[in-house]
Amino acid sequence: MKKQNLVAIIAGLLVAFSLPPWGWWPLAYVGVALFATCRPNSNRARFMFGTLFALAWLAPGMAWMWFLTAPGYVIAALLFSALHGIAAMITGAVTDQHKQRAIVGPLAHTLAEALRFSFPFGGVPLATLAISQAASPIAPIVRVGGPLLLTYVVFQVGFLLANLRDTKMPQRTVHVLLIAFVVLAVLPIAGSIAPHGHDIGRSLNIAAVQGGGPQGTLAINTNSRDVVTRHLDATRTISGVSTASDKKLDLVIWPENVIDVSSFSSSVERAEVAAEAARLNAPFLVGITEDLDNRYFTNAQVVVNTDGSLGDRYDKVRRVPFGEFVPMRGLLEAVGAPVDRIPRDAMAGHDTAILRAADTTIAVVISWEVFFAGRANEGIERGATLLVNPTNGSSYTGTILQTQQIASSRLRALETGRWLVQVSPTGFSAFVSPSGQVFDRTGVSEQHVIIREVQLRSGRTIYSYIGDMPIILLMIASLLALLIVGRRTPQA
Repeated sequence: MKKQNLVAIIAGLLVAFSLPPWGWWPLAYVGVALFATCRPNSNRARFMFGTLFALAWLAPGMAWMWFLTAPGYVIAALLFSALHGIAAMITGAVTDQHKQRAIVGPLAHTLAEALRFSFPFGGVPLATLAISQAASPIAPIVRVGGPLLLTYVVFQVGFLLANLRDTKMPQRTVHVLLIAFVVLAVLPIAGSIAPHGHDIGRSLNIAAVQGGGPQGTLAINTNSRDVVTRHLDATRTISGVSTASDKKLDLVIWPENVIDVSSFSSSVERAEVAAEAARLNAPFLVGITEDLDNRYFTNAQVVVNTDGSLGDRYDKVRRVPFGEFVPMRGLLEAVGAPVDRIPRDAMAGHDTAILRAADTTIAVVISWEVFFAGRANEGIERGATLLVNPTNGSSYTGTILQTQQIASSRLRALETGRWLVQVSPTGFSAFVSPSGQVFDRTGVSEQHVIIREVQLRSGRTIYSYIGDMPIILLMIASLLALLIVGRRTPQA
């Protein structure tokens, strides 16, 4: 193996270990800086170098997919790594033309990340640099420019660190790098003082119910009634009054997929939930899965009112590729790939991501959707005062996905300026403040009810107003401008 390819793998592994569950966030900068020190001298070498870097970063960080479908895991890891191979080729081409590699590289690789956030399969924004920085001091940057700006900052700092060793840089390049350093130093301050919403003078006392149970289980191998029973048992431990504040409960939340029936409205489970809602005098948000036919099912969060009636319903829009639906199912079946672990596909919903309960509007992102900043912001745009993430991590062994989900919940809370409640049947469940602090996080597989009074909030962040598109367009325009300037600038 060439020395530079070994460097790419080591650099990628450093970035991987900056991610949860390892969470050593400074390693992201070290890994990117090490990656940026090498400059392969051909397009083929650059593509291989960038691909190996990303593969060493993404393969460990996306290992959770192996438990759903090995072919899907391999396809996703290779495909997304190849995007960074292309970004490395673009960066190298610019290096041949002029000395702005330290600016071009971060733009190209951030745009590669932007592409995998949305394509293919609807995007797989996991194992991202933004997730790696959720616990870092610069995380509030997302209030200004969301996960893409945070991603760019990590790449830019890494590339600038790599260029510090270059003592032969032209004066003009030195000036550009100094300006970049100043901007990067100001951005975290801007994120901390940027608008992030405000309390409206009203709170909700919320119970999040984690029923517990084993991990590494699939719906096809599980008695769905056992899951319901565990959550009923946990709910029945609630007295109706929070011992922490002596305040009556306002809302109870059950996780995603807790109830799996043909029709929830006519089921025994609805009657049981209604009985608990009446006993606690608090509405429930309940995760349900219903059968449509032998090809499709639905995944929704439903409001059960205190009188037993059903309120708002939100059907999950963003589905897990190779988890809730199998892309290219016919092709994979034709070549003999194992897809029997996901025998049916989830039918995607089309509703706005809000529910109305407890006299307020709640933004809801079901499980996978919390990794997509735009899905959380959709509810905030419509006046939501609280953000809820009912999820189900019981299909996966280990905590790679679960810890990255907590990190993503922290980013969504920062981006929206709202309290966020994450609740899972087997962990992790937690409350996350608008400043990104995590409270009352449960352990894996334990049966536990967490209760906290949270403030309802209004107002929006800069990112909530602008979204991702202006950031993407600005980066594309900057990259194109540098490519054009590079072609017109004589080599030194």
